[in-house]
Amino acid sequence: MCGIIGFNWDDNSLIRKMLFSIKHRGPDQRGTYSDDNVTLGHVRLSILDLSSNGKQPMSSKDGDVVIVFNGEIYNYLSLRKFLESKYDFKSRTDTEVLIYGYKEWGIEGLLKRINGMFAFCIYDSDKDLLFLARDRLGIKPLYYFYDKNKFIFASEIK
Repeated sequence: MCGIIGFNWDDNSLIRKMLFSIKHRGPDQRGTYSDDNVTLGHVRLSILDLSSNGKQPMSSKDGDVVIVFNGEIYNYLSLRKFLESKYDFKSRTDTEVLIYGYKEWGIEGLLKRINGMFAFCIYDSDKDLLFLARDRLGIKPLYYFYDKNKFIFASEIK
C-alpha cells in the first residue's frame, strides 16, 4: 500500500502536513513535486524495484510528465517490453510503465491497456493537464474535492 496526494496550487507546507497524515501507508520513502500549477506527494511501500530508482513522484526523462501511483499493474512487463524500444527506463517499476504508456498511447490508450489495481495521478506540464484514474473495481482508494478554483485529491479522506 502506498499513498498519493496532490492539489492544483503550490503549497509545500500543506503537502508536508498531508504526507504526515498518511505516513502509515508508505514507510519506505516519501517525496514531493511542485511547480506553480500543482503540488504532488507520495509515501511508498516498496514492492517492485526496492531501490531509490522507484521513488515517487516519478518523472519522465525529459521531465514533462510526473506521476504519483498506488497499486500494481499486473501486465506491466508485457507493456514495458513494447515501450523499451522507444523509451529509456531508469527503474524496474510498473510506475514508469504508466508514464511512458501515457506518452505513447495517451490517456484512453493507456487505460485500455493496463490491467491491475491502481489509483494514480499524471501531471503533464506541457499540456497543463492533471489526470486521475482509479481501477475499475475501486480496489485502490482515490478521493477528490473540486470547487471552481481548487482541486485536491488523496488516498485517504482525512
